[in-house]
Amino acid sequence: MKHVKWIFVVLLISSLTSFVEKDKPTGGLNVGDIAPDFKIKAMSTEQQPTQNLSKMKGKYVLLSFWASYDAQSRMQNASLSNALRSTSQNNNVEMVSVSFDEYQSIFEETIRKDQIVTPTCFVETKGESSGLFKKYRLNRGFTNYLLDGNGVIIAKNISAADLSAYVSEIG
Repeated sequence: MKHVKWIFVVLLISSLTSFVEKDKPTGGLNVGDIAPDFKIKAMSTEQQPTQNLSKMKGKYVLLSFWASYDAQSRMQNASLSNALRSTSQNNNVEMVSVSFDEYQSIFEETIRKDQIVTPTCFVETKGESSGLFKKYRLNRGFTNYLLDGNGVIIAKNISAADLSAYVSEIG
């Protein structure tokens, strides 16, 4: 009889934890998913007034989500931007860099220090409470996505070296 109680307790705990796992976020979008469309407004006069993902159909798009307070995503964004800029065949890949810094001044200083090309770099000052942050399920961390001409994610969390390889394949 003692063992029956313990077996029951173990079964109860394991069934409860299995429900908890199902409710956890999925960690963003995955390869093969279609990237949700979004529209983002430029904050400075040097940039295009708005950027629509849907207007970029037919081109490969590198979406990079980051914030200055997240060192890993910030470094990744800078290295991807530099890799794309230094690749001569990048005419078919467009980078859209989106920062989730809540202060415009911090964003501007960061892109200046990191030497990011500003026409392709945007800031979402609502930060983690923005619709874009939720739409791309970034609550498990910032990431980047390479989209094909139809808006389908073909790579996720790619490095600058991976990007160079994709760019030469796309060529």
